[in-house]
Amino acid sequence: MIQDIKARVESLDWETIQNELDEQGFAKLPAILTKEECEFFMEMYGEEESYRTTINMTRYRFGNGEYKYFSYPLPDILQHLRESFYVELAKTANRWLSYLKKTGQYPEQLQDFLNTCEEFNQTRPTPLLLKYQTGGFNCLHQDLYGDLFFPFQVVIVLNSREKDFSGGESLLVEQIPRAQSRGHVITLEQGRALIFPTNHRPVLGKKGYYKNTVRHGVSTVISGERYGLGIIFHDSK
Repeated sequence: MIQDIKARVESLDWETIQNELDEQGFAKLPAILTKEECEFFMEMYGEEESYRTTINMTRYRFGNGEYKYFSYPLPDILQHLRESFYVELAKTANRWLSYLKKTGQYPEQLQDFLNTCEEFNQTRPTPLLLKYQTGGFNCLHQDLYGDLFFPFQVVIVLNSREKDFSGGESLLVEQIPRAQSRGHVITLEQGRALIFPTNHRPVLGKKGYYKNTVRHGVSTVISGERYGLGIIFHDSK
């Protein structure tokens, strides 16, 4: 299964994905996880020994729901998803740096990037499972966790829209300089993934590239329960 995960990510149409990330700032992917793999993660939700902390969104006014940050070592399937996506997205991240005339570079491999995170005292894992029940939602936010962050993250919906839940769409809102904000509403079927910016994205204007700040969230779940897997590439303080 692990080699299969790596092959699935590598076999995606990355040329098209890269173009979509440049043009619209996000990309919706075909199914990455099988139904059985999605169920594996949902069944893990109750295994408290797998997590370093649980966050009640209502308590912190983040929304209405719950999420759990995995502990290291990550489950093998999650580790390989994180490593495989990073390799491709580092290419995009470095291209975006060049658009903005930045000189830094993200390393080709995840572990090298995590070594840099450690230099910033960011050593706690950030991949997480999220659970929303009827009425649940996630306020618009950014997952930065420290001074160093990777410019992309990935979310995968783990159960079936319209069968297990309704509502609960993924939300992206771009803050356009000196203009009104722009919103995107993205629906994902079971096992499908969304790549989106962690902080901002470059946009080509008349005088070159500028930044649109991007925040993300989840709309209100109308009925049922919605589970999601979040893959964040930088570690937390």
